[in-house]
Amino acid sequence: MADEEVEMTLDAFDMYLDTLTIRELQKECARAISTMPADSNSLHKFNKKAHHNSHLWYKAVITSYVYEHGGMPSEIGPGTEVTLLIDD
Repeated sequence: MADEEVEMTLDAFDMYLDTLTIRELQKECARAISTMPADSNSLHKFNKKAHHNSHLWYKAVITSYVYEHGGMPSEIGPGTEVTLLIDD
């Protein structure tokens, strides 16, 4: 079965992220952040978007990944190669 490409607006994507559980957001974010440079500048851009709000921070990281790779970290790009220690 071929994968389908879906285009959506930023608002629609944000609404999609709202349907994910906190644990799903955490896992997608972990996969995405594991593929990014580990430096202060890389993380600072997410802190500016989500000051003291972890849910918004997870969403900002995932959105950045989707912009760069074209899909969710668990489905496309280098995020698919990340092995999570606890993948419940």
